[in-house]
Amino acid sequence: MSKVAETTLEKLDRAFNPRSVAVVGDKQALGYMWLRSLIPFKGKVYSVQIDPNELPGIAELGVENYLTLMDIPGPVDYVIASVPRAVAPRIVEDCIQKKVGGVCFFTSGFAETNTEEGIRLQRVIADLAGKASLNLIGPNCVGLYNPKIGLRHTEAQDYGEDGSVGFIAQSGTHATLFTLVGQHEGIKISKSVSYGNAVVLDSTDFLEYLGADEETKIIGMYIEGVKDGRRFFRSLREVASRKPVLIWKGGETEEGARATASHTGVLAESGIVWQAAIKQCGAIKVDNLDEMVDTVKALVYVKPATGTRVGLIAMSGGQSVVVTDTFAKAGLKVPLLTQSSYQRLATFFNIIGGSYRNPFDISSTFLMADNGVSNLASMLDVMDQDPNIDCVVLELFPVIRPLSQNPETADPILDTVSDFNERSEKPFMLIVTAAYSAALASETRDKLVERGIPSFPNFERAAKTLKRLADYYQFRHEQSQN
Repeated sequence: MSKVAETTLEKLDRAFNPRSVAVVGDKQALGYMWLRSLIPFKGKVYSVQIDPNELPGIAELGVENYLTLMDIPGPVDYVIASVPRAVAPRIVEDCIQKKVGGVCFFTSGFAETNTEEGIRLQRVIADLAGKASLNLIGPNCVGLYNPKIGLRHTEAQDYGEDGSVGFIAQSGTHATLFTLVGQHEGIKISKSVSYGNAVVLDSTDFLEYLGADEETKIIGMYIEGVKDGRRFFRSLREVASRKPVLIWKGGETEEGARATASHTGVLAESGIVWQAAIKQCGAIKVDNLDEMVDTVKALVYVKPATGTRVGLIAMSGGQSVVVTDTFAKAGLKVPLLTQSSYQRLATFFNIIGGSYRNPFDISSTFLMADNGVSNLASMLDVMDQDPNIDCVVLELFPVIRPLSQNPETADPILDTVSDFNERSEKPFMLIVTAAYSAALASETRDKLVERGIPSFPNFERAAKTLKRLADYYQFRHEQSQN
């Protein structure tokens, strides 16, 4: 790593882990969104606002206000600027003079508008920041999120806990949604960033930073375009050799590329080129937010998939056919078990209309019987011990036998799958289909999240996620052999 790169990373670390934050231009019209987001922040928070009409509201929040950034006593590590675009150059100059660690510009209206003034102002702030080696994030972004210290960009984000997943997004919405959806799915964030128009710091800078960050074990990225493709893919290859990196590329179609130009003012490259390069670098390609969340969740909670042979357990005959088709179409195998496994199954599997070939069709009567849960445990054990099976997937119908509504009451099905997940060495995934009660299915998934068990809402998402996992671990194994 070059001396310049080291300096950039050191300054970025100061911005990601600030002891003091200044918010410039927050106001009532925004609901004081930035100052309210920083209520749990462990460091010092300052406001910079010259409008006298805004001062009472800021005072009610208990935040000290100053008329300029330069008036703040002591150092400022991170600045959040929410000002009219015409004022942006002045804020950049103050940040340079104040020697801040980094500044995020929530302000939009620059090159993404394709107007002469927007392009000119973006060039001005980029030149000022570039010459002074100021870490400018954005503009047109929501900046940094570090939950451990309470540095947030929305009040809905969790705080106070360590995490292992880093997220880098050109889009502020995607950065926010990933953290919110992810926290519901048991994904704990280490750090995340939205970087917008990337006039100074680009995706590569944040990839290198999170690649070096010891707290971050997995990195997800939403990218619309990069300034230096060679540098990006060189860094991607290096980082992906040490930790999983997932890439969600926006603007892969002609129409999507046109949309990126008006969103962040970048030109998107060919989707085919990106797809090939991502694969060569050993990263994981995903195509939307659901795939990003599903794959990250699986990397966090599912044991490494060493093969593609799946043992499926479905709740009905029709479901068993559909789940088999879905997993086979995804490129996974649904093989027969060994003869010894069938002999074991025959000792307890006697459901009329059921099937125990693979997939297992256990029907609703299975779990409702007196010994149903015990038989489910035995069936999972058969899958676990069969040499023809690499991964085990179980479908649950929460409407057939709801998990306990009382959190203090042990639920035998939940206990059974939780116990199996802990002791089995094979990857284990649950599919909790909604049937006619989406609310109950959601509640069931929440109970599973509390136990560290990943679940998926339908067959397609589970199958595609497992295939991505298997491909990733196979690539890593092949690389280790070379």
